[in-house]
Amino acid sequence: MSKVIKFSGLFILITLFCSTCFAQNIHGAVTDSLGKAIPYATISLKNSSTNLVVAYTTSDDKGAYQLQAPAGIVITGLLLEANCIGFKRQSKTLTDWTTPVNFIMFPATNMLREVTIKGGPRLRTNGDTLSYKVSDFSSPQDRVIGDVIKKLPGVAVAADGKISYNGKAISNLYIGGDNLLDDKYNIATNTIPQGAVDQVQVIENHQPIKMLQDKVMSDDVALNLTIKKDAKLQLVGQESIGAGLPGNYDEDLNAMMFKDAYKAINYLKGNNVGDDVQNDLVSHNLSEYLQRINNDKPATVLSLGTVNDPDLLRNRYLFNQSGIINLNNLVNIKKGEQLRVNLYYLHDTQQQDYKQQTEIFLPTDTINYTETEKNKFRPDILHGQFTLNINKDKYYFNDALITDYSHKIGYSGLNTNGISVNQSFKDNTMDFSNELNYMQSLKSNNITEVYSYINHVGEPESRTIEPNFNPSIFNNGTPYAQLAQNVNIPTWFTNNYFSFKIPSNYGTQSYKAGFLLQSQKLVSDLNSVQFNNTSNLVPDSSKNQLTWSRKKVYAEAAYDLPGKILKINLTLPLSLQQIYYSDSLYSLDKSLTRLYFNPRLRIKYQIAVENYFSFTYDYRNNIGNIQDVYHGYILKDYRTFYANNTDLTESKDQFAALGFNYRKAITLFFFSINTSFNHIIANNITSSIITNNFQQRIVLPFQNSTNSWMVNGYVSKYSFALRTTFSGGIQWQTNSSNQIQNNTLLPYNTISTSLNASAETKLSDAVTFSYKANIIQTSSYSPVGASKNSIKQLIQQAAINYNPVTNLFFKLSGDHYYTYQQGNDLKYFFADASIKFRINKFKSDVELSAVNFLNVKNYNYLNLSANTFTASSYSLPGRIVMVRMMFNI
Repeated sequence: MSKVIKFSGLFILITLFCSTCFAQNIHGAVTDSLGKAIPYATISLKNSSTNLVVAYTTSDDKGAYQLQAPAGIVITGLLLEANCIGFKRQSKTLTDWTTPVNFIMFPATNMLREVTIKGGPRLRTNGDTLSYKVSDFSSPQDRVIGDVIKKLPGVAVAADGKISYNGKAISNLYIGGDNLLDDKYNIATNTIPQGAVDQVQVIENHQPIKMLQDKVMSDDVALNLTIKKDAKLQLVGQESIGAGLPGNYDEDLNAMMFKDAYKAINYLKGNNVGDDVQNDLVSHNLSEYLQRINNDKPATVLSLGTVNDPDLLRNRYLFNQSGIINLNNLVNIKKGEQLRVNLYYLHDTQQQDYKQQTEIFLPTDTINYTETEKNKFRPDILHGQFTLNINKDKYYFNDALITDYSHKIGYSGLNTNGISVNQSFKDNTMDFSNELNYMQSLKSNNITEVYSYINHVGEPESRTIEPNFNPSIFNNGTPYAQLAQNVNIPTWFTNNYFSFKIPSNYGTQSYKAGFLLQSQKLVSDLNSVQFNNTSNLVPDSSKNQLTWSRKKVYAEAAYDLPGKILKINLTLPLSLQQIYYSDSLYSLDKSLTRLYFNPRLRIKYQIAVENYFSFTYDYRNNIGNIQDVYHGYILKDYRTFYANNTDLTESKDQFAALGFNYRKAITLFFFSINTSFNHIIANNITSSIITNNFQQRIVLPFQNSTNSWMVNGYVSKYSFALRTTFSGGIQWQTNSSNQIQNNTLLPYNTISTSLNASAETKLSDAVTFSYKANIIQTSSYSPVGASKNSIKQLIQQAAINYNPVTNLFFKLSGDHYYTYQQGNDLKYFFADASIKFRINKFKSDVELSAVNFLNVKNYNYLNLSANTFTASSYSLPGRIVMVRMMFNI
């Protein structure tokens, strides 16, 4: 142990001495012999003795450039070189940091052929910012900026709209440098016209708080959309009105403004063609945010069933009648001061018809369930957020007031193993929070910070099942009318701290002290309603009146070395936690006091201008929540009875990750590979008693461990010769876990492997083509008697766009799904087509489209998890033919 401490101390001392303080800026301009600006020229800073590039940038549209030299580099022996296709290479010796270094470049006739071959998209780099010119990657068929972002080399977009750059998810998306939407950036990518955007900028090492830039390490990646000048001067909008067969409609009316002083995205949408408007409202980084502020919100407890969503595009299987009004407005009061309002209301009616067969493989038996269900959901969601943000070099203030209300109703007609029942479900959620963050830079350059967060959540849930559901279990064998389950977990939470940061030439020391409080009550009851409308509590412990309080006092020291080559963050938090919970119904009265140390280390080492290694180690002690300790049974769904019979869950979680990122912007090549390991040790385990019509679960004390390994790689390259972006990825993951079923301990190992490849190409100025393929294999086995199970799947998507004349557009696309599991061989093909005519005089388009024109109306889906195999069958909307009129303003 002493050797580890000595080594760690030596390592920190070395990095402190190796870190340097100031970076130097080199600037100038690149022109030709006639004085005309040369854009996209590469400016490289080289070591003259080794000829190695230590930094580089590109000139902008006016030929100007700014290059930031690595911090602490000595000027002796440095060369500055300018290179541009079609011109002779030039180099100059640096003599000082302040004098502009200008280049006058002369044509190189022997390179003219190379100019023709290499013509195509160019990326511009400036420090940590990489800029894509939208016009280089867009096509006439693209309508919104999200259509173009999907084509960018190095950028990937998931099915839910989540954006990643070179394998790393982005933290935010800005519009003209302003944070209009937080991480609900699907609103922007699905709404902003691609023609209004000049560049998509990728910002690495992004630190949104100005006073912390170059002081605190950040490895976040953000996107920024720069808006064209003409789009800043006027109202922007794309209006769409559509109608079709059978009885379909689709409307999208929006108005946007992107001025420097005022930005807005306001729209009204409604449709019944499977376009899920709730997808716009996804907060892509919500779970990470709640974990960071240590707010463990209670999860929804009850549900109508156990159905899985199919692996289809959501518009293929969704029956909906949805509408949303979404208002997002930001005012820049003055430089660095913003007021923002985000409001939306959503109403939807969704239907789902499915059949499902479930097999649970045990060493000596196989349990089977057969379910047929017709579901209807009616969510109403209201959201309001008011944010005041002041972000200046010496001062930071942010206050966000958020209120959320949702009213959800669900109905279900269910037949399970020959038993027919009806279910109804009501869920009302009221969520209020206020987050305040204040930072001030003192005369000494030290920074003080005050943070306060308060949150209240209430979510009363109720579900009824009728008639006469399992009377032998719930009503002593006597027939009865209805079974009613009620649950509510009202929660108060607050987290508050004071911190003090000491920046220096070598790094920043941060010290924090704070406290958090959580107060909850879990109230539940399960009642059988008789035919005479009297209500009886179901016997055998089916009621809870559990109170819970969590108190935490913590202190934290953090050390940041935000160098240009080596970045290190070491966080050393120490916390004292006290938890108390009681329920007089079960003579439950317990408390727990723990002192925890949860260190975290992050390292980023820049081995070259565009290449770096990253390493993360995280050790956490976790304590369970109120939903781990209730003793009265809760009927979570119609066949799962759940309770706990153990002390509070305590677990130790170790996570380590190593990654390598490579980029060569000048050739549009991106590559990353990452590996991680997660080891969790807990003090309990779930035990299930499973029969052919019911599952009863309790949590028992048991030393339990879970291990997970993951390796993933990503590569993307733009081919200038083929005018094509090629991308591919691989992910391999293995998980080992334990469970007790029917009194037998079953260790399970699940291995999943996925491969994906895609191509986006311009076959000619009139034809574009895209193709994506994804291969997934999932296998699960247990060394205790049960056989090995495996599922293989291939998903292919292709689309071709043809633009024979300026104002006429054709599109044909298709999806192919192939699934193989022993005894099952499933194949499905979906096809879509559209023709669009543009009326330039009226800035409008008329479109005729046919979605799923082969009229596929049923889809089967296979899923494997540990020893549970499910085969589901879904009803689909079938063919939809639409005529749309689209206007641009």
